[in-house]
Amino acid sequence: MRILIVGVGTRGDVAPYTGLGARLREAGHEVAVAAHEPYRHLVTEAGLDYLPLPGDPLSLLSISAFRHYGEQLVEGLAGLAGQRADLVLTGVAGTPACHVAEAMGVPSMGVHLQPIDPTGDFPPVMSVVHRSLGRWGNRRAARLAFEVPAAGPLVAGLSTRIRARLGLPPMPARALYLRRETMRWPVFHGFSPLVVPRPADWRTGLEVTGYWWPFRPPGWRRDPRLRDFLASGPKPVFVGFGSLAGTRAERYTELAVGALRAAGLRGVLQTGVRGQLSDDVLAVGDVPHDWLFPQVAAVAHHCGAGTTGIGLRTGVPAVAVPVKHDQPFWASRLTALGVAPAALPFRRLTSARLAAALTTVVTDPAYRRRAQSLAAGMAAEDGAAPVVAAVDRLSGAAR
Repeated sequence: MRILIVGVGTRGDVAPYTGLGARLREAGHEVAVAAHEPYRHLVTEAGLDYLPLPGDPLSLLSISAFRHYGEQLVEGLAGLAGQRADLVLTGVAGTPACHVAEAMGVPSMGVHLQPIDPTGDFPPVMSVVHRSLGRWGNRRAARLAFEVPAAGPLVAGLSTRIRARLGLPPMPARALYLRRETMRWPVFHGFSPLVVPRPADWRTGLEVTGYWWPFRPPGWRRDPRLRDFLASGPKPVFVGFGSLAGTRAERYTELAVGALRAAGLRGVLQTGVRGQLSDDVLAVGDVPHDWLFPQVAAVAHHCGAGTTGIGLRTGVPAVAVPVKHDQPFWASRLTALGVAPAALPFRRLTSARLAAALTTVVTDPAYRRRAQSLAAGMAAEDGAAPVVAAVDRLSGAAR
């Protein structure tokens, strides 16, 4: 079976699909991943076929480029209809690719990194409102996100525009949602049920499988400078702000260095610069987190879904510094699980606040004990297996 995985977004939206794709390839399927150009190497290094999507999602970190990116995304997704595929798998940001599958005449499934379906357990994950609205309010608000086109220029009318571009009959957002629910459109969620238990009020077809870990190329070698730094003193802490780091690298680096100095800690930074900043601070580029995190005393990060998962997998206590989108949700889970103190929203972050939080998680052993206990439970999970099994069943039925 030829499988097309649509990974719209930044690095954290693509990397988990390299691991999932590699497992599907091992099961005997052909796998292609559609992603933006900056993440081509993630796909090809995993031995998967790469299909380009136009546009750079990092441009959305500035305020100006929403409409242009939306236009590029419509064209890029619609262009995938000309590819060969027997099944389309799509993440949250690439959900309009289900229309591409319809145009191709093939089935589709969701492979979501965030739990966006309506539930009373928590408010809409991608909303600007992060406090609970009560069980009824939480469900209603999440359903409205499906039924009412968003006000922003990027999302508003995206399904309508793609359907028109593909020559499919128009269908309002509410009708699309009702069709999705009536057909029990299958969605697999790539995070641990120990981190987010499957909501009891979810319908049939919505499954929580466990994490899909990014593929690490077998030829990867650690940087000797990083190896030597890690061996040269007490365990450092990690500070990284994900894709945001590249937008104001010097400012974020200055903030992190100030926090480390105030806390008296060594640090490995992933803040958009590189090099030995002092005897106690090393700034690095792209390093596999599953290799790095077990060697640090704590991780302070932006709470992207993937970084959150790898931090939990490696049993390291955290400092949550959420920025936007689903990040406040993952930050709240870290706090609820007892592996992090109260979150520090990025807009209110200072060196002093970051220093205090890092000191807390490094000196209080309870955070590490809870992180290690959770990691032990997650080690028994195989998040890719249910997806592979579902694809195999579909492949067998098609023969």
